[in-house]
Amino acid sequence: MRIELSLAVILLLATMARAQEQTISFPAAVSFETGDSWQYEGRKFRLFGVQACIRGTVYRAPDGAESDCGMQSIASLAALFSTGSIGCQPVGRAKDDATFVVCAAQLDSATVDVGTALISSGAAFAAVFPSGAPVSAAYAVAESSAMDNASGLWSGMFAHPVSVLLDK
Repeated sequence: MRIELSLAVILLLATMARAQEQTISFPAAVSFETGDSWQYEGRKFRLFGVQACIRGTVYRAPDGAESDCGMQSIASLAALFSTGSIGCQPVGRAKDDATFVVCAAQLDSATVDVGTALISSGAAFAAVFPSGAPVSAAYAVAESSAMDNASGLWSGMFAHPVSVLLDK
């Protein structure tokens, strides 16, 4: 567990140290696949350390209305892309050849980390390693805060995507 976390931190720090010219800017009109991935100019991108709600799983709102949990996550990511300028730094490759990215959004005069914004608002979750350890401690804290405040998806009922993916 410690080794996995250390490797993630090293990968993240090494990537962030790269020159600014590697930043990829995205328009609002990308093709969203999930609440943590999209396609742009024939390439697939995925937010590093972020896990969206899984498409096809049920989200039950406090009023009892049901919807697709994954579509809720997609709507939140699309809304964030539509409200500001998004710039991302590549940090590695996923098994499906998607490019893992860490992104920032320029919203008015503020710059926010896209992963933190999605997770702290309850629209997405902190990704974990197969061992169950969080990929990002900061994202795990953001998720805990969203859960405690019943933000976003946490205000209703859903199958947590980590539990689904780890089959727990």
